[in-house]
Amino acid sequence: MFDEMTASDLVKVDINGSILSETNYPINPAGFTIHSAVHMMRHDVECVIHTHTAAGLGVATQKDGLLPLTQQSLAVMAHCGYHDYEGIGFNLEERTTMGAHLGANNVLFLRNHGLLSVGATVGEAFMWMYRAERACRFQLAFQQAGSAPTVISPEIIESTFEQNRQANSSEGYRPIGVNEWPALLRKLDRENSGYAQ
Repeated sequence: MFDEMTASDLVKVDINGSILSETNYPINPAGFTIHSAVHMMRHDVECVIHTHTAAGLGVATQKDGLLPLTQQSLAVMAHCGYHDYEGIGFNLEERTTMGAHLGANNVLFLRNHGLLSVGATVGEAFMWMYRAERACRFQLAFQQAGSAPTVISPEIIESTFEQNRQANSSEGYRPIGVNEWPALLRKLDRENSGYAQ
């Protein structure tokens, strides 16, 4: 089970899917397709995270995807793309379209499937996933209320996108994962020190 996994359970593969580490487990071919698509197209990316959470899938399945309803959604929307569902990811040709739809973004909504985030570090990819997941939860919480939204003007949406792109860049005041990831590792050391085995 996922909560039983440790670092030694991870399987190292090359860009062709050849297993490079000693393992008792096969690789998931669909997982390989998705992750290798990013690594083939984005040489700045060291980590790819892909999830199938209730909130992420709940928004990825909606026709309009993530909506500009909250400050949190605007922060993610400034850095996200969308990829249409093409079936289970067994077709390696899908890597080209998936990589193109991710582009220079850090979050990809896989329609009818889930979320994907990337980063130059594990911390960066994790924090983008955390932010995307949180924005999805807020959207679903609002939609359950059944009331009309307070609409954010297109001008404010655009300026907020630009503010987020600057703030989250290496020149900005909050490059993603730099401060959060070390704190999360300290918390993990306190709560589950065996994860690194």
